[in-house]
Amino acid sequence: MFVVDANVLAIAADRTDPGHEACRLQLDAWRAQAGPWYLTWPIVFEFLTLTTHPSIYRQPWTVEAAWAYVEAILAAPSLSMIAAGERHQEILDRLLVDLPDLRGAQMHEAQIVATMLEHGIRRIVTRDTAFHRFPMLDVVDPLRAA
Repeated sequence: MFVVDANVLAIAADRTDPGHEACRLQLDAWRAQAGPWYLTWPIVFEFLTLTTHPSIYRQPWTVEAAWAYVEAILAAPSLSMIAAGERHQEILDRLLVDLPDLRGAQMHEAQIVATMLEHGIRRIVTRDTAFHRFPMLDVVDPLRAA
């Protein structure tokens, strides 16, 4: 069980990125596998932000093109969306106590981590080194694992 972060999806979508082929092949394998893998809605919105933003993405997509890409990913039978539930506040409280230096943009990662922990998921596939500050996670860089 693992969560795939937005940056991996964005690299898989960006044919000009040096990591494109490795991430695209991995995404294709996940979409075809029988075992479960997961996304969160904040990750989906981050993907939409990355791929449509002209100063972030090399060749920004239209919202329609980015959403069509997301819909193709969401159609994978082994993919499930996870969301914050009843224990989210309790888990976030613990994260904020255990990691008192979390600040600013790191709150986005904290939200994803709290959602993952609530669903018993500890592995995230990401290029974002900020996730390494969460010692309870197994952070996998798909370009280093390839």
